[in-house]
Amino acid sequence: MMDLNDRSILITGGTGSFGRRFVSYVLENFEPKRLVVFSRDELKQFEMERDFPVSQHPQLRYFIGDVRDAERLEAAMRDIEFVVHAAAMKQVTTAEYNPFECVRTNIHGAENVVNAAIRSGVSRVIALSTDKAANPVNLYGATKLASDKIFIAANNMSGEKGVRFSVVRYGNVLGSRGSVVPLYQRLIADGATSLPVTDERMTRFWITIDQGVRFVLDNLERMSGGEIFVPKLPSMKIVDLARALAPDCDIETIGIRAGEKLHEVMVPQDDGRTTLDLGEYFVIEPAFHHWSRENYLEIHGGEPVVEDFEYSSATNDKWLTADSLREMLNANE
Repeated sequence: MMDLNDRSILITGGTGSFGRRFVSYVLENFEPKRLVVFSRDELKQFEMERDFPVSQHPQLRYFIGDVRDAERLEAAMRDIEFVVHAAAMKQVTTAEYNPFECVRTNIHGAENVVNAAIRSGVSRVIALSTDKAANPVNLYGATKLASDKIFIAANNMSGEKGVRFSVVRYGNVLGSRGSVVPLYQRLIADGATSLPVTDERMTRFWITIDQGVRFVLDNLERMSGGEIFVPKLPSMKIVDLARALAPDCDIETIGIRAGEKLHEVMVPQDDGRTTLDLGEYFVIEPAFHHWSRENYLEIHGGEPVVEDFEYSSATNDKWLTADSLREMLNANE
């Protein structure tokens, strides 16, 4: 894991579910020189400062700004070493209805982060992606795929000794605002006798926020620049998740919404040819002429995946049970 003692870090989208936990984890485990929370929501920053006051954490900086604003980003990155890019429009249905806004935040915002990092002399940038960026069928996934491509290609812009850019891609986050788990928990608390499920066949990858934070910090240290890091996660059927949370509730099948998949993929088959198995995670290699698979494997270990490999929530070899789901939820609280 990257040692953040006496280092300067900026996190975009710093008041979101991931950002809050990232800040909490860094403050609990390190003594950074400066930790900048960059987000556009004044109210969320006000609420976050009550939980993490500057009076107790003088290294914290709350910086109002939007990733759409290139000049503001560049000002925020002054004297910053590491950037974690977590800002995004993430709601699938909201993105479908507001496509221009989604493009401006997720694609133009990624471009602005790249340019600001290069101009400011940042050392490393790691961007958060999503399983929906692999073979996307909705606008959110398509914009995150474009974002991923921008961050990977940025290594060619920054040069051999310039900023390094990499991407972390993982599945649904248990307990985050966009997760189905808080919805089910609210319905159960309100005395619901049935829970909605779009399709009983639907599967998803699952990760806790803490696991996501640690995975980001691990890869911030080991990144060479250009990799897409994919953790090995357990899958679970949404219907099994609902039954685990409320065994006595009925299941109401409501049908797949626009932009939804039955199953999610984190490594498409077409990317399998450039994917390495590193034990606890996969690495999708960049298509750089100077990239050496042999050198990378010599440094990090691992091996190429088998031919026709695909990492899908439907064919995964790791599955959550009701008990293991509850353990993950308890660890997430």
